[in-house]
Amino acid sequence: MKFDARTTATQILTEVITQKHALSDCLDDHLIHLSDNRDKALVKSLCYGVLRWLPRLQAILRDCVTKPLKEKDIDIEILLMIGLYQFLYLRIPDHAAIAATVEVARHLKKPWAVKLVNGVLRHFQRQHSVILAKIDQADTARLAHPAWLLKRFQRDWSQHWETIATANNEHPPLTLRVNTRHISVSTYLQHLQQIDIDAVPTQYTETGIILTQPIDIKQLPGFEQGWFSVQDGAAQLAATLLDVPDGAVVLDACAAPGGKTAHLLEKYQVGTLLALDNQEDRVKLLRNTLDRLGLSAQIRCADAARLTTWWDNQQFDRILLDVPCSASGVIRRHPDIKILRQPADIKNLAQQQAHLLTTLWQTLKPDGKLLYVTCSIFAEENQLQIENFLKNQSDAREISIVAEWGHALSIGRQILPGEHNFDGFYYACLTKVN
Repeated sequence: MKFDARTTATQILTEVITQKHALSDCLDDHLIHLSDNRDKALVKSLCYGVLRWLPRLQAILRDCVTKPLKEKDIDIEILLMIGLYQFLYLRIPDHAAIAATVEVARHLKKPWAVKLVNGVLRHFQRQHSVILAKIDQADTARLAHPAWLLKRFQRDWSQHWETIATANNEHPPLTLRVNTRHISVSTYLQHLQQIDIDAVPTQYTETGIILTQPIDIKQLPGFEQGWFSVQDGAAQLAATLLDVPDGAVVLDACAAPGGKTAHLLEKYQVGTLLALDNQEDRVKLLRNTLDRLGLSAQIRCADAARLTTWWDNQQFDRILLDVPCSASGVIRRHPDIKILRQPADIKNLAQQQAHLLTTLWQTLKPDGKLLYVTCSIFAEENQLQIENFLKNQSDAREISIVAEWGHALSIGRQILPGEHNFDGFYYACLTKVN
């Protein structure tokens, strides 16, 4: 088996598109076969890029290929899209992109594909202006989103839907949260400046900074010492909104991989923090996160919605409920969501969210606070979910979030993808009355 960057990218994308595997998992499985860091970087660039622009690349390919490829030849279709992506979005000379892509076709043991790949790419090279003008008349191609997602954006955000789609196709920033138990934000910025790494404080957060250029985080000062974590600015708002008093008993109900858990421990003098997740591999990530940062919590592998498996009937002062959701607000970081998520998923997720809310509400003390969080921009998972909960839960009240970030909704606040250079997040704060 040949392990070059484009062949590896073809294999990864074939798994993601045909088997609906998460891109991050496939990258982990395949990149171990590459020793050159430049090849690894190219694989990531090709995979993220093709998935980010997949509906547009598919539309181009339909225009360039007179006869659709057979289902068993999906690898050739993906290879062609890798070639098209290089033309459109990477600074690789056209002749080099064609030659390298054709070379991959030779290794896929489909001799007929060599001529096809060469012909299609050269045709697009000659006719790209005409082809793009034609296919971009359709919103799905121009904005590179499945039609159902665009319709959802239009329904829930009629004034912003196109801005949302455009933001989803942009490269997200590398945002850090400084661990102020170890080092101050200003001192850490000085450390970065000393090694010529440009960074600026993140708007609306207390300990966030954005790096102006991406870099391997292990090369940054203090990685092993736990000086920082990678966390988007929108996610960093959770700890401040939960407002934990000294000595409080806190539940982080869906905690892995542990970014918000760690932030709570960094920011507050927590009495006890119980962090739950229902998957062993994710619990391991959570433990590793806290270990690197020099923090500790009670960690359990348990389903938060099944109280009898973990709850000791002692109520919590604060609950962070970062529910499983459509992840429609983080597509710019996870472009595979465009193909992994399906319309039917939203209803199922909303039911799961409602069950978690109702179940965990029993574990909250009177006058306690629950912070409901999603990285979704869909009303069904956000304000409509909380409106319905408040109608049915007589002892629940909203605590209005007063802030300069995001959009005030009927209940809670919504940040849209790209706003303030943040991911898309929804927050609602609730309290239990006697």
